[in-house]
Amino acid sequence: QAYMMTMILPVLIFSLLLSSSYASVQDFCVADLTLPDGPGGYPCKKQAMVTEKDFVFSGLGTVGNTNNLIKAAVTPAFVAQFPGVNGLGISVARLDFGVGGVVPFHTHPGESEVLTVVDGTICAGFVSSANTVYFETLYKGDTMVFPQGLLHFQINSGKSTALAFVSFSSASPGLQILDYALFGNDLPSELVEAVTFLDDAQVKKLKKVLGGTG
Repeated sequence: QAYMMTMILPVLIFSLLLSSSYASVQDFCVADLTLPDGPGGYPCKKQAMVTEKDFVFSGLGTVGNTNNLIKAAVTPAFVAQFPGVNGLGISVARLDFGVGGVVPFHTHPGESEVLTVVDGTICAGFVSSANTVYFETLYKGDTMVFPQGLLHFQINSGKSTALAFVSFSSASPGLQILDYALFGNDLPSELVEAVTFLDDAQVKKLKKVLGGTG
């Protein structure tokens, strides 16, 4: 065992040094949004073209339009809107909730999320892979974390509008909303009925509401 540790330790140290050296090659990589996005993010904008404006985003001060089906609005400050976060593994967004507003069950497949309530009352929670539910009513100043890849939701449980800010462990968080994944598609209704145990009338009603066909 000691021999194995003697062999493995230098490899671990070298890996750490290598990753640290790689990280320090450049201070930042502001996204060049004129080029295609890739698995590692956008290519870097030429250093001479970078300005302080690339590191500032002002859109989170604007109230989102909650006049929609879910009575809620998301204002993102992801890499597509905020090029300075490219490659940093972080991003933020604003959540506005009208009375009765809800962000339905959804998931960010590769990212974790932290929510902080700024105003109002929000019931939020997530479901573990063991189908255990963790939810809580959050008030101004409360913060909740949603682990990577797990289904989670937020509901305005108060009698007035609500506001929260969320941060992500990615510059470009993925998103899949469960309701739209199930009913906002062109999968034939009989197949949706088979996998959801809902009857034909319910499935067709939900497809119509959420824009699905088939």
